[in-house]
Amino acid sequence: MARDTDWDGVRLHVVTGKGGTGKTTVAAALALALAHARRKVLLIETEGRQGIAQLFDRPPLPYEERKIAIAPGEAHDGRDPGGDVYALAIDPEGALLDYLQMFYGMRSAGVALNRLGMVDFATTIAPGLSDVLVTGKATEATRRKQPGTRTGFTYDAVVLDAPPTGRIGRFLNVSAEVSGLAKVGPVRTHADTVANVIKSPQTAVHFVCTLEEMPVQETLDGIAEIRAVPGMQVGGIMINMARPVMLSREELKVQPDLAAMAAALSAAGLYDAESLAGSLADELSEHARLVELADRERSELEAAGPPIYELPLMVEGIDLAALHKLAAELRDQGAA
Repeated sequence: MARDTDWDGVRLHVVTGKGGTGKTTVAAALALALAHARRKVLLIETEGRQGIAQLFDRPPLPYEERKIAIAPGEAHDGRDPGGDVYALAIDPEGALLDYLQMFYGMRSAGVALNRLGMVDFATTIAPGLSDVLVTGKATEATRRKQPGTRTGFTYDAVVLDAPPTGRIGRFLNVSAEVSGLAKVGPVRTHADTVANVIKSPQTAVHFVCTLEEMPVQETLDGIAEIRAVPGMQVGGIMINMARPVMLSREELKVQPDLAAMAAALSAAGLYDAESLAGSLADELSEHARLVELADRERSELEAAGPPIYELPLMVEGIDLAALHKLAAELRDQGAA
């Protein structure tokens, strides 16, 4: 149900999507959108591609929370400054060292194990453990308290650039993943703490897709998978790289008059008007086909139920200015 801010009360925004849909770009834009009016947001990357650093034109990010951007404020006269976006490029090894320090005070021992290759060995033979450690870092940042802040938390929101849609359910369902590793003990306790955050109203799973058949089908499958896990909340559907419609739907249904087009082109002084008219008619037919496809796929997404946000194709490419434009679109549509 749409509100002024659709996700009021959500503190952990998980962003997933099929590869090639611009998942990391949308996650970065969402972080900027959330970091308005002096809010502090943490943007976390999980796949080790350093995509966030590239988007914000920064050197490769270390395993530490580092400020990378300032979001615009509510006013443009300087009296209402914007908030801050911090970033963290997470990896299972660093998350395991944090875990050992948090529960056992054994970070130095963990560093030694890492040098021996034991950390990589452990996360390879138990891939579920890797997901628990990564999601654990995100939920720890979400829950981290800081006295004296407006909300009592270190961050007003956390945005997690999560793995692709094909494995998002397994990635987030940490309780099931760890069940074969530990029935009791600190690992199980840690997994249950993570699950309590993920399976709560303060977490929403957003889906990024383009208006094409395969991304839409993966989005619908992912939504069904998340809905099947008790407690998990489906967030919004963020249609990315939406192309503008040049003509009305009624105009696109009209068959082009090649003779009239050629005559008009010839009158304009263009050479080979008949051939040019044919090429333009082909372009028009292709545009009509793509619009029809996009409308059909959009209807399928609308039938799924979650709120839909539509982001335009940035034909000039993605840089910091483009991210700010996308962030403004998300805020205008109520996503942040």
